[in-house]
Amino acid sequence: MLGTERKNIQPGSKVKIIQKQHQRTRQLTEGVVKDILTKSAVHNRGIKVRLDNGIIGRVQEVIE
Repeated sequence: MLGTERKNIQPGSKVKIIQKQHQRTRQLTEGVVKDILTKSAVHNRGIKVRLDNGIIGRVQEVIE
């Protein structure tokens, strides 16, 4: 599932995110969502979240 729509993501969801410093290399980080930081319903580059381990990034994929 894509990470561009807020309705697809809830705290506790397992996701793959891209951190700001890894945007050029497209390196993804996997983790569990702690907080959703984007207020809007849709964001074309991905909904910004904070993972359980404190890493912040934009969701590229929701793992089901």
